[in-house]
Parts: sequence; C-alpha cells; structure tokens
Amino acid sequence: MTTALKLAITKIGDLLLNNTITQDAEGKPIGPINLMIPPYQRPYKWTAKNVVQLFDDIIEAKNQNKETYRVGTLILHFDAKKTVYNIVDGQQRTITFSLLLMALYNGQGVPISFLNQSLTDDTHNSRNIPNNFRTLERRIHNISDIRERSELHDYIKNNCELIVVITEDISEAFQFFDSQNARGKKLYPHDLLKAYHLREMNNADIAQTEKTVKDWEDLDQKKLSLLFSDYLYRLKEWIKGNSAWELNEHNIQKFKGINRNGNYPYAQFFKGAIAYADMVNQSSMPFVSGMNNLKPFQIDTPIIAGKSFFDYAKHYFEILKDIQNNNKYEGYFINDNEIVKTLDLRTYKNGVGNGITRLLFDTAVLLYVDRFCPSERPSKKDKEMLEKQYVLYAFIWAYSLRAQYYNLGWQSAQNYILGNEVKNSFNIYKMITEADSPIALLSSLSDKLSPLPLGNIAAKKEDINKMENGVYQNYLYYFRVNKFIEE
Repeated sequence: MTTALKLAITKIGDLLLNNTITQDAEGKPIGPINLMIPPYQRPYKWTAKNVVQLFDDIIEAKNQNKETYRVGTLILHFDAKKTVYNIVDGQQRTITFSLLLMALYNGQGVPISFLNQSLTDDTHNSRNIPNNFRTLERRIHNISDIRERSELHDYIKNNCELIVVITEDISEAFQFFDSQNARGKKLYPHDLLKAYHLREMNNADIAQTEKTVKDWEDLDQKKLSLLFSDYLYRLKEWIKGNSAWELNEHNIQKFKGINRNGNYPYAQFFKGAIAYADMVNQSSMPFVSGMNNLKPFQIDTPIIAGKSFFDYAKHYFEILKDIQNNNKYEGYFINDNEIVKTLDLRTYKNGVGNGITRLLFDTAVLLYVDRFCPSERPSKKDKEMLEKQYVLYAFIWAYSLRAQYYNLGWQSAQNYILGNEVKNSFNIYKMITEADSPIALLSSLSDKLSPLPLGNIAAKKEDINKMENGVYQNYLYYFRVNKFIEE
C-alpha cells in the first residue's frame, strides 16, 4: 500500500533561508524543513554554463515582470525517523540557488543551513561547487547598481518557485521520479522550446497564437523531436567542429535564439532579415516576379525567438521529410534515386551502425539543400547537381565509415566526422558551410574523397553486383561502379 503524495509550492527564499515550504495544497506552510542530500544521490554536475543559463533566465523573467517564475520540481522523501527531507530529484537546482543566494550575500552571514552538510567528497562536487560560486560572484559583481542587485535578490527569494512533491515512502519517491523522467523523455527538449517561444509571442493576437500552436501540434511529434535532437542539434555542433551527443534541457539554448530585446549588431542583422522576408512575402512581389517565398533560415545561423521559431521548425521538418522520401513523384528532392533505393532496403535500416550512417548521409544532404537549393520549386539545374553529383559524394563519405567498421558506434562516428586516421575521415559539414557555391563544394569533395583499399573494407563484399526487383542489394556496388574501391 502506498502513501499519498503531498503536493506543495515553495518560494526559493522560504526553502533555503527560512527552512520552510511556503504552502501545501491547503495553503499551509510546512516546516521546519531539514533538507539533506542522501548518500545515494549523484554528484553535483552542473557546470558554469548551466548556472549562467539559469541566471540569465531569471534575469529575463524579472525583466519581463513575471510575477512567478517556476524553476522546476523538487521531489522529497521525508524520513520520519531522522526527521529529514532527503532530495530525490532537484539537487542540481537546489545547490545552484544556494550558491546564488550566497553570492548575492557576498558570501557573508548567509543563513543557508542546507550548505552546512559535506558536499566535497567527490571530484565533481569539489570542482563544480567552488567554480560555479565564483562564476555567480563575477556575474553579480558586474551588476554595479546596488538597487538593481537588491531587486534581483528579492526576485529570487520571493518570485522564483519550485513545485514540491513529498512522500514518506522511499520506493514511491523513486517511482514518481522514474515516471517523471521516463514519460515523454524524447519530447522534453522540444516541448520546452515550444513553451519558451510561445512566451516570446505574448504580444501576438490570440488567433495567430492559436494557429501557431495548431500547426505545431499537427506535425508528427515523434519526428519533430527527432528533427531537433538527431538532425538540427547535431548539425549545429558538427558544423563548428564539436562532438554532438544529446539534446537536453541544459543545451537547448542553441534553439532559444535572439529574443525581442536583442539589439546587438549581429542580432539586428538577423532580425532585419526576418523583417525583410516578411515584408516581401506579404507584398505582391513574389507573385509579380515569379520569385519563391523568401525563407530567411539557415541551419548555422541564429534563430529569432517567437513565431519565427515555429516557422523555422516547420520549414526544416518539411525539407527533411522531402529528403527522406525517395518517391518518384513526391517532393522536390531525392526522387527515385538509385543509391537511396539500396539504402532504403530493410537490411540497411536495422542496427545501430546502419542508423548512424544513414543519419550522417541525411544530415549531409539536409545541410547541402539548406545552403544551395531553393526550398520551393528548385530549378532543373539545382536538382541535377544535387541528385546526380552531390548525393554520390555524400553517400561515399558517409558509407566509407560504415564500410570500414564491422561494428559501428557513436564514438567512432564522432571521431570520423572530426577527422581521424580512417579513410575519408573529414568534416563534410564544415566544408559545406564554407563553400561559396555547389561547384566549389563538389570540386573540393572530388579532391578530398579517395577510393577504399579492398583490405580496409570490413563490410560484406560478396554479391556486390546482386540485384533484386531492379535494386542493387549491396551498397558497395556504388563504390565499385564509381571507382571508389581499389581492387
């Protein structure tokens, strides 16, 4: 038999300075709260980047005059024998807010009993806690206006709130934690982005907001989640020469972009591009000139917060859908391509290694289309250069990796992209964004890609020429016929 979960809300100041939870479901305070980090908890892994992001989010909420800023959920297990409240989930934020308050008090006389417990018995704790405290100290020191600093202090204490879940049953606490983290885990980052950018639309009329939400919800949510986590996030990292692992709540700032208050020169430039495209598309110019609607998006440039983000998401959702559909009569890109017919065989759809390789191929095509192909009604020349020339090079690059590994994992793929000793290892994404034209890119790829020695190929080499129903059954056929195997 499980005990009932007790729900409450607490202000940060009440929890950390007064050892009290502000109010339960009946509006009554809970206290005194002896808050503890139990031995089974993971170390404090937030870095300076995480705490700065939280700090900036708080300042933004304050500047927008948000009466309440919800900063997450705190799950507590009440140990009646020891009369302590053990943190099951929410440790990272709780420690960070403690450090933030201590920094605001200039490290002196701050009555945060929560910080009296030992937290430095781990290398993560001993490194991140002092480093994050110094980072917050520097940020606060840069606020020279005493009144502004005092207002920030009051806002954190009184306006930043946590939703609190309390139970006396430890197994129930973990069960609730697991359900919170398992439910919709794949959708979490893009759902957070949806909420963030809807807040940026608070000046839009209701009809426009409702249409924006409907258009978003009409998209396949699983595929939309994958668009951000598997394609756009990784491309943004790989273009810069970084490894890319997982899109999560700590790095989604890459998709928050420039908000309405952004007035730096670079921000004005990109906001101007959005404004210009809107002006042109709402005029008669596209109809009169036969020009396509302007799409002011590029994967490697900043996003403009608000409605533009939703247009951005739909734009790339449709392009990726088109690229991955090899139907002869549908879409503008990748129509009845022989290489892709082979890659679409079930044998190349199964397994981690095949999935990784196909993702590398698809992202390489997506980035090329984004940079060089009009998204609506591309010309015959555009399509021929893509399908008859670039697709081959992108395929040889991506599947050179697959051909040389019997078992392929993400670490090997990241190394391949960033450049290692494996044949044809280089950062194709960086090459695409640095090329001034398709011809320049194709010339560079022609010089860069080399045939694979037969001895380097770990993939199955038998039946390279086998064909069934007009489709070659082994992708190495296209290596051989295009002279990318040294035999």
